[in-house]
Amino acid sequence: TFSHSSSLPHLLFIMKLKEEDLNPMLLLLFHLMVWIYTLITFLPSYLLSWALKTDSALYGSEEERAKRVKAHSVLGPEGPYRAVNATKKLVTSMHLGVDTLDKMFEYAAMRFPHRDCLGTREVISEEDEQQNNGKVFKKVVLGEYHWLSYEEALTAASQLGSGLASLGQRPKNNIAIFCETRAEWIIAAQACFMYNFPCKFRMSVLSTLCLMVTFVLVRQAILIEVPRLQHIIVVDNTPTSWPGYPRGITVHNMAAVQKRGSRPENGKLPQQKKLPLASDIAVIMYTSGSTGIPKGVMISHSNILAGITGMAERIPKLSEKDTYIGYLPLAHVLELSAELVCISHGARIGYSSPQTLADQSTKIKKGSKGDTSVLQPTLMAAVPEIMDRIYKNVMTKVEEMNFVQRTLFILAYNYKLEQLTKGNSTPLCDKLVFRKIRSLLGGQTRVLLSGGAPLSAATQRFMNVCLCCSVGQGYGLTETCGAGTISEMWDYSTGRVGGPLVCCEIKLKDWVEGGYRSTDKPRPRGEIVIGGPNITMGYYKSEPKNQDDFFVDENGQRWFCTGDIGQFHEDGCLEIIDRKKDLVKLQAGEYVSLGKVEAMLKNCPLVDNICAYANSDETYVIGFVVPNQKQLLALADQYGIRGSWEELCNSKAMEELVLKAITETAVAVQLERFEIPRKICLSPDPWTPETGLVTDAFKLKRKNLKTHYQDDIERMYGGK
Repeated sequence: TFSHSSSLPHLLFIMKLKEEDLNPMLLLLFHLMVWIYTLITFLPSYLLSWALKTDSALYGSEEERAKRVKAHSVLGPEGPYRAVNATKKLVTSMHLGVDTLDKMFEYAAMRFPHRDCLGTREVISEEDEQQNNGKVFKKVVLGEYHWLSYEEALTAASQLGSGLASLGQRPKNNIAIFCETRAEWIIAAQACFMYNFPCKFRMSVLSTLCLMVTFVLVRQAILIEVPRLQHIIVVDNTPTSWPGYPRGITVHNMAAVQKRGSRPENGKLPQQKKLPLASDIAVIMYTSGSTGIPKGVMISHSNILAGITGMAERIPKLSEKDTYIGYLPLAHVLELSAELVCISHGARIGYSSPQTLADQSTKIKKGSKGDTSVLQPTLMAAVPEIMDRIYKNVMTKVEEMNFVQRTLFILAYNYKLEQLTKGNSTPLCDKLVFRKIRSLLGGQTRVLLSGGAPLSAATQRFMNVCLCCSVGQGYGLTETCGAGTISEMWDYSTGRVGGPLVCCEIKLKDWVEGGYRSTDKPRPRGEIVIGGPNITMGYYKSEPKNQDDFFVDENGQRWFCTGDIGQFHEDGCLEIIDRKKDLVKLQAGEYVSLGKVEAMLKNCPLVDNICAYANSDETYVIGFVVPNQKQLLALADQYGIRGSWEELCNSKAMEELVLKAITETAVAVQLERFEIPRKICLSPDPWTPETGLVTDAFKLKRKNLKTHYQDDIERMYGGK
């Protein structure tokens, strides 16, 4: 089941070490040890499964399940393709009669009233820490998680909704939420769901009466002129006035608004709910803007419920015993969907941030614990950018090990990789070799969901082996509520995103210009078109011409044309192979997929991030590269090149050395000659959402990057 990306570099390519280079006696000793252990460990389980007819005996081993067909085409090679357990009817909701998000939350609170729901860590202390370069970073020491039960969270949301109504907020009128991922965010959203207030996450686009915001962001918020804005609700316990206080706007604490909603005010009863319909707008969520101006997507209650129902079905043994760590932006569909999936099953959500996630995170004071160490989550969502960083950091440490340690790691890695393909676990390797690496995410993670961008084969295998957890690659868009496909957890193949979820079906539409057709051999190819109850209502206040990506078929079902190019494998799994907007035709007529080039070249240890660029009037590709600081400094030291970080990144000699390493990686992953960047420039500054060069999910903003590097583009194409 690892056969679908054999051309990609193996972990050993990056570490430049192979088993054949090792001492034969050491190899023999290791293999003898694991053979004996395997015999002792698995013989009883095999006998037990035979005698008791366990899951493996009834349903097949993980290896057999991975090879089973996941989806069928209902008609011809163009589709539509449906999951094997949804060929007759697509699924719309988890529970009969639970057709809106407020009912879903109430249902969960009824089933799990006293179980932990939303958790926040206590801040014990904050202090400034000066770095060697003179910069000052704020460091925190955090305590334990404090929890709201499902019953308490439901009460908090109900009181907030009633309080907002008492301030004049009316059903079907938008309310804006502008704050980082935290418990108060999801409480505010649930309050909106209950009282039929569509919530949105972009203030500058439409008018609103009330704005939910953290005190840190409130000054930024008031600089944006929002029509009709009368109330700012600060979700944290901070002052409600300050110098430069905006006139005509009342500022409240969230607790004060909840108090208004919990008891009679001037003899009046708390506001009654106006319950939403399944077809009502729940959220207006904005696309990432990676290909242009972000568009507001109108998402109904029924859209979200269908999407999370499909996602939940693909996560094995999801239950109230699970713990999820929330740290990705809740204003994006991946995180919101993941948290709603957890709430629907009674799991608990502990909140974090990218700056406090792990013990080594930037805001965690040295010697204190990051959030994963304290929470020990079993479920986690991540974008490939974050997983790539973990992978490269661990691989750097492996290269720094002594010979014996490195040898043990490589032997254990290859042994476990082989066992995973057979559906076997490796408790000895997990305990002796990978325990410390697994502890980076708390040590209990069993499912890691990857979305937002393609995940490289090397990183996926690393996660499977070293973090000892299943990795589900998902594919979806804001316009599909994040739902499209998720790979099954026992499918360890790489480069694929699994079969369609039970809530949707997928067609392949011919794209003749790009040379992709559903009649292609050996596999049908084309633009991915997704249909089902999870397809959203369209773009907010958008011209009719901008709605062309949506259409309704003769049966009344909505469809969305994704712009991504895919192919279906024989077992019904989808593989993303291109993107229409990422495809550039060079002067000589060759088509270059920029996204594919970037995904392949991220396997180079010297590359932290890369943007490939091509001009149709030119004959070759160029690239902008954010180098890995540790690797680049080591390379400079190896060749005796001196200078500050900025000077090294601007050094022509360093550019040539990095380009040589990138070219070696490109050849190893079998990129075509015309796909390999001929020139690059090195960026001393990382690309973060704050720079405007990537989205909150770390997707490249190509137009912004082109503008930012315009002088470098002219230099690289001008031959200067």
